[in-house]
Amino acid sequence: MVAIAGFDDVQGVVRAVQEAAQSGNPGRAAELASAAIANGLEHPFLYNMAAFTHEQAGRLTDACILLERAVRMAPEDLGSRNALGLCLLRLERAAEALEQFAALLRLNPSLPFAHVSHGNALLALGRIGAAEASFQRALAIDANHVVAQARLANIAASRGAYADARAWAQKALAGLPDYPDAVLSLVAAELGERRNGRALVLIDRLLKDTRLAPLERAHANGLLGDILDAEQRPAEAFAAYTACNEALRRLYAADYDVADNAFEYVRSMTRYFERAQPDVWKPPIRSAAAVHSLHTGARGHVFVLGFPRSGTTLLEVILEGHPDVVSLEEKDSLIDGVREFLRGPKDLDRLATASPPVLDALRASYWQRVAAAGLAVDGKVFVDKYPLNSLKLPLISRLFPDAKILFACRDPRDVVLSCFRHRFRMSAPLYEVLTIDGAARFYDAVMALVVRLTAAMPFDLCLVRHEDVVTEFAREMKRICGFLNLEWAPAMGDFALRSKHREVLTPSTAQLVRGLNTEGLGQWRRYRAELAGVLPLLDPWVKRLFYEA
Repeated sequence: MVAIAGFDDVQGVVRAVQEAAQSGNPGRAAELASAAIANGLEHPFLYNMAAFTHEQAGRLTDACILLERAVRMAPEDLGSRNALGLCLLRLERAAEALEQFAALLRLNPSLPFAHVSHGNALLALGRIGAAEASFQRALAIDANHVVAQARLANIAASRGAYADARAWAQKALAGLPDYPDAVLSLVAAELGERRNGRALVLIDRLLKDTRLAPLERAHANGLLGDILDAEQRPAEAFAAYTACNEALRRLYAADYDVADNAFEYVRSMTRYFERAQPDVWKPPIRSAAAVHSLHTGARGHVFVLGFPRSGTTLLEVILEGHPDVVSLEEKDSLIDGVREFLRGPKDLDRLATASPPVLDALRASYWQRVAAAGLAVDGKVFVDKYPLNSLKLPLISRLFPDAKILFACRDPRDVVLSCFRHRFRMSAPLYEVLTIDGAARFYDAVMALVVRLTAAMPFDLCLVRHEDVVTEFAREMKRICGFLNLEWAPAMGDFALRSKHREVLTPSTAQLVRGLNTEGLGQWRRYRAELAGVLPLLDPWVKRLFYEA
């Protein structure tokens, strides 16, 4: 063994690292562990502690590598497996994290923290009902588990169940005063019930807490913006949203502030189709019956597309009320086709000339993903809602030329402002909307691409204006039903009740449970001064989509 820190054996070093950790000096413990590993010593506890150094420095991938070694060396070591799962979760590798937490629970199902971690991974995967069950199992073991209570508060607030959110948040705060996650949910509940003054007091106090993590502070500033907006203080609200988004930009810059970003991807796609020969993208000669019979018994196939915050979720929830409709609740089932043919414009020539067997295989994988989500589509009209599948129209054209497209639109100024104001789960496209200029620029680029694609490919497309849905509901939905070859069903209007129990939570969920309302229409007018710099870019779309200046 190599001598280090005064010891010449692994157990001696492990004891030294443990003593440093137990004495309240985790940094020293991690330093000792890293030095020991550099000197050739191997032990799961050393890997675990050394990973702490990488995590603190933001080197999450390096931390995961060490933790994976620890788990391989000691598969039943609970600490290493939990740490690996948490690290994977921070890297947004939720499916892999879920595997680690599931293994942890198989080793010891009586650990409340393991149930909470399992629930967090399920939340990240959009499996809200299963996540709630995990948090409840944690509370069955430890009735006062603060994190489980705070997570349940967060879910309730996102669903617009504000009384439940308040109750859970207050329980968490009784156990751990000023716990940020619980305070944020309590603020959301107060705001949702229009107790703006109380919400403002809570959020101001939270923002003064120097212990807030950067992500917590960002979300707190976002909520402050919501409160100030409700108080009709748009300039101050805009400043709070800007502070939130600038913090998020810093947090995610390493992943998304890159040369080949989402904006450049969209522009490169547009340039490709500006040069593409029209005949190349004619649909293959395949009937709808032939395509559907290969992989599914669906009666019909509908894609609901549009820019985020354009009303796609409302459309989907309304359609779900029809007895002959099933929907996927925003899960990406085109991912295999994207990996094969949409990594960049260079792949599009191959997509245009792909052979029937290749396309059949991708169709099969699509329907397999739908089935894996637990959806029975036989005899139903299947609705696939995923807003930025708009960027995947070339793939949809090749795989499903007979599918119908519902393209949701809304006043471009309201769309851009709403994207800027909301906190989304981060992705390359949504990183683009963290500035008002970026949001407008990305909207313009996406819409320009969609126009180019719909000109190049003969889609069966119906444009749906959000404003028409909320102001002329029955008339507009009967028109849409006619396009989809469905009879109007009165139950489609009961979407507010259904929204309370949906599996997927989106920024629209809390609004949907309130039913139809026009509060979101023309919001941009209060922010005219803040939007002044982007209004000229959006004006052509305002005119094209028949909105008033």
